[in-house]
Amino acid sequence: MDAIGFLLTGGFFVSFMSGNSTRLSVGLAEGASYAGLAFALIAAFVAGVTTGALIGRKAGSRRGPAVLAFVALALALAAVLAIVAPLPAAILVLAFAMGAENTVFAQAGEVRLGLTYMTGALVKLGKAITAALLGEDRFGWAPHLLLWLGLVAGAALGAVAFNALGPAALWIAAAVMAALAALAARLDLAPAAA
Repeated sequence: MDAIGFLLTGGFFVSFMSGNSTRLSVGLAEGASYAGLAFALIAAFVAGVTTGALIGRKAGSRRGPAVLAFVALALALAAVLAIVAPLPAAILVLAFAMGAENTVFAQAGEVRLGLTYMTGALVKLGKAITAALLGEDRFGWAPHLLLWLGLVAGAALGAVAFNALGPAALWIAAAVMAALAALAARLDLAPAAA
């Protein structure tokens, strides 16, 4: 999604708030109007985190499917807005959805695994490689590398889809998220049915 957001906005992000914070700071220093967009994206992302966390806490053990379904609906709304409304509306809904997505893997109210920010994952990768080199957990680095590779691959696919379909590529993201929500719900029910 961040690649699509980046391409739609010409250099802003729907999930990389460090980048938007830098754009906000530079925009404020230069007196540039784009600082407003950077701030709005950050606010939408935080609102999405708040909403996703509320949904997740209310859903309890069904957190994953509930939040994923909500994100799928938000992505579908962004796809509709990209067609019928001025572009900033769709972009802000995308940032909102990405904020909510980051609450899928939470435990005791804290995010265990951030799905859209990679600096922390890369720091954990480096520390896990150090541990492996020192004879500790030999493969503890693998999940962090896979998360980063997944983000890079997803961003590349998003860019390809956007270049081929334009904003209509958002429908693919909404469909994939809906499929993930359905899969999560099915996996969530599997142990109870057995």
